[in-house]
Amino acid sequence: MLHFEINEFDSPDEIGSGKRMQDSTLQMLDDARSIAGIPFRINSGFRTKEHNAYVGGAKYSSHCYGYAIDIHCTDSRSRSIIIDSLHKAGFNRIGVGKTFIHADNDPEKDANVVWLY
Repeated sequence: MLHFEINEFDSPDEIGSGKRMQDSTLQMLDDARSIAGIPFRINSGFRTKEHNAYVGGAKYSSHCYGYAIDIHCTDSRSRSIIIDSLHKAGFNRIGVGKTFIHADNDPEKDANVVWLY
């Protein structure tokens, strides 16, 4: 990974858990960061089931399987750039919140979807 350190993806309750991220997800994210040309700050990567429950994540959250990331974002211009780069890098599951963008490539879930939080 050129743009990230693996510990950026650690669940807060398990040091080193970022290593449980899927290689495909990390490669696509790194590609998206190159395309965007702006920094990405990772809010959430891998989550233990306990941490996922603590933050109110979905029962079968893609974060728990290493397929999902949340990127910090609070302005519309960056949001547009990040979403465009995620699509170009191959992410086809994107959720948009007020302060973050969720992206995942979970093969067990419906593709080509965008949702709001």
